[in-house]
Amino acid sequence: MGVKGNPWWIPLDNSDNSKHEIFQPSNLANPKKQGNKLGVPAILVLAFVISIVGGFLGNIFYNQISNVRLNSTNTVVERAPNSIAAIAAKVSPAVVSIKVTGSFGGDTGSGFFISSNGYILTNNHVIANAAAGNGNITVNTTSGTNYPAKLIGRDSSYDLAIIRISVSNAPVLPLGDSDKVVVGDPVIAVGSPLDLAGTVTSGIISAKDRAVSSGDGNGVNSYIQALQTDAAINPGNSGGPLLDSGGNVIGINSAIATVDNSSFGNQSGSIGIGFAIPINKAKAIAQELIKQGYADHPILGIELDSSNPNQAFIANTEQGVQSNGPAAKAGLKPGDEIVAIDGKQLDSPDQLIVLIRSHNVGDKISLTINRGGRTFDVKVVLGSSHNQN
Repeated sequence: MGVKGNPWWIPLDNSDNSKHEIFQPSNLANPKKQGNKLGVPAILVLAFVISIVGGFLGNIFYNQISNVRLNSTNTVVERAPNSIAAIAAKVSPAVVSIKVTGSFGGDTGSGFFISSNGYILTNNHVIANAAAGNGNITVNTTSGTNYPAKLIGRDSSYDLAIIRISVSNAPVLPLGDSDKVVVGDPVIAVGSPLDLAGTVTSGIISAKDRAVSSGDGNGVNSYIQALQTDAAINPGNSGGPLLDSGGNVIGINSAIATVDNSSFGNQSGSIGIGFAIPINKAKAIAQELIKQGYADHPILGIELDSSNPNQAFIANTEQGVQSNGPAAKAGLKPGDEIVAIDGKQLDSPDQLIVLIRSHNVGDKISLTINRGGRTFDVKVVLGSSHNQN
């Protein structure tokens, strides 16, 4: 199929030789007509020149690439004194990580200094395993130093605890006024979620006065009239501060709402609904814990009927109304339904407990009672949990 004497050919098809088009440049077909042939020395010189020129051009091309300048700026980012970055830098040294070991297991959480001589406020459920199982509490500061901590006092009812480490001149966070917080206020959460120390998140106050009940893992429930926030809060944030735009503590991050995550490997985390204990209540409890190791809280002196989750009925038993307690003195009886407190309608027994505990021992409150279809109001002076029989 080939054509003799023709060094290049381009096949148009494969039918026969007659259909091959021959490309035969005259210069190559008759090399003797080229004139003087190039000798070996000339070829070497030509190769050398080509290499020099190629290197020169390559160097130019390389320099063009290596001399490309990226668009940089010397602009200085100015951060306002109340920016998230500025607040985070100011408050983070006062926030600590807490690790607990005990016979009932280990826990991690957060806390913050409330005094320069080492007192730290945190959640009771963070240190509960150490308290119940004679375990150890270790505090890690932002300097990277670990300190053994002593439990000063705790209160499961409010989910608060005070621990202390041996330091002086500790950085202290200023305590704000949670009563002045309004829905929509910007907030910042600082803590150690999932053991990631120094984590800062931000959001707003989503709601106030949320009735929240949470457990400490040992069968003890806390009842909180909480601040709700959409700042990301995850396991490990517990006990850390919730701060306002001035860097003042307005709450202690304590709980999160969760959903059924069975389709995600049973993983749980922030869904934008977190809860914090208002600092005004926490501050009063903290002072009691430091002073006497325990906290007093107000009581009605009743036992609620747990069979009805939507209404606050007094248990229709002998133990329903405590003898000589505040409710008994006000004339309440077993089987009574408490409809409202200070005019606020109740939708669950938990809400009644939360609202009672938002008051102080000795406060006078008004209860709306439904007894056999008859509704009336009574005044009750709240008693002391420490003095109950």
